[in-house]
Amino acid sequence: MSEMLKWTATEALAKMATGEVTSVQLTEAVLARAEARADATNAYITICREDALAAAAASDARRAKGEVGLLEGLPMGLKDLFCTKGILTTAASHILDGFTPAYESTVSAKLAAAGAVCVGKLNLDEFAMGGSGEHSFYGPAKNPWDTSRVPGGSSSGSAAAVADYQCYVATGTDTGGSIRQPASFTGIVGIKPTYGRCSRFGVVAFASSLDQPGAMARDVSDAALFLQAMAGHDVRDSTSAPLDVPNWVEETPKGSLKGLRVGLPKEYFIEGLDPVIAQAVKAAADKMAAAGAEITEVSLPHTKYAVAAYYIAAPAEAASNLARYDGMRYGLRVEGANLTETYTNTRTAGFGDEVKRRIMVGNYVLSSGYYDAYYTQAQKVRSLIAQDFENVFTNVDVILAPTAPSLAFKIGEKSNDPVALYLEDAFTIPASMAGLPALSIPCGTAEKDGVTLPIGMQLIGAPWAETKILQTAYAWEQLRGTFTTPFNT
Repeated sequence: MSEMLKWTATEALAKMATGEVTSVQLTEAVLARAEARADATNAYITICREDALAAAAASDARRAKGEVGLLEGLPMGLKDLFCTKGILTTAASHILDGFTPAYESTVSAKLAAAGAVCVGKLNLDEFAMGGSGEHSFYGPAKNPWDTSRVPGGSSSGSAAAVADYQCYVATGTDTGGSIRQPASFTGIVGIKPTYGRCSRFGVVAFASSLDQPGAMARDVSDAALFLQAMAGHDVRDSTSAPLDVPNWVEETPKGSLKGLRVGLPKEYFIEGLDPVIAQAVKAAADKMAAAGAEITEVSLPHTKYAVAAYYIAAPAEAASNLARYDGMRYGLRVEGANLTETYTNTRTAGFGDEVKRRIMVGNYVLSSGYYDAYYTQAQKVRSLIAQDFENVFTNVDVILAPTAPSLAFKIGEKSNDPVALYLEDAFTIPASMAGLPALSIPCGTAEKDGVTLPIGMQLIGAPWAETKILQTAYAWEQLRGTFTTPFNT
């Protein structure tokens, strides 16, 4: 592997600024790595070699004229949920076969305007529904720490590509943990900003009141840099917040643990949490305390209802959003004798099992006689979860918790037990239901079946407190020291 791939995004940008390397050279190296590792990790659905090299050459030309964006010339990957004009966009679903959008998502357009070079579209669980990366029409993405294991999901290809040096940074989306859980499983940094911080325009919808684009990177500084380029108000998204984007690049390194009030929620250290993860997160808390942080146990009593409420609310929204896929206007069409039969044939062939499961659950909870009993109740629980967080944040600056209850598991290990997969989201869903910013960062490793696997811990902030959690994560990163991986050779 080329040594330049081991640079952080920040280092790569600095070396382009001094003329030590060009964007074309970096992009060539990333493309070579992605192509060489395609079978091993299945991280990309589409590698855009010609487009990427053309964009890199254009970036080098701009730099020569002194026109330099925030991410000028940096090779990055896009989760294949972001619409890209003229480039295949699949959402990892058979039903979007051949779909090339006529427009660009706001986030990918902002990244391109900042000078970033898209090297390809990354694998995911179909329509972002899943926590393992196994629910893709294009086959499962694989964890580079051990390719017999899942990289987490739904941003599975994004996590695998960043961890395996197949791009410097990548976009993800997080509905119930789809950035943070794969970040934990692959030993990288993943941040889900506050709902409304990044535009959802042009992002294929799963659950519209929960979906939020975010950043995946190998360290905190890179995550801050990438998120800064992605974020901002967008009039085309009615849920986009009309707020200025903080200068996270400048503010993040100012983080300190001294005097920081950190809450440890007792509801996150429960039966079902792998003891080695609990031990690693508590050891991180002890280390933070020794560096001057004030660690306090806090309670979020409605956490126990979060998974159940989420798996009512999210499928209900998914059933509504996915009704647009009928084979009439774009994507797959399987002809039938009449319109109804064509709809049925197309959706039967086009949607995978997990997507069908969630559509059926969603339609059930929205049906006459059940709407109030299920959907309305789930929304009430959602309000209570948000209230719990609001109460806790009157006394603490950040919340520290495990990101996931388990280490990366084997591909196929939980395929026949959807509930077991849903419980993998138990610690990430509450922040999503409350719309809060949350970040996963490595806090250690553990041995399992003779393989070293990463452990992620989660930092949750109050609304719009991305600066605080990025600063805390940065301070922790400095305290923890270099996080080595077994495959960066």
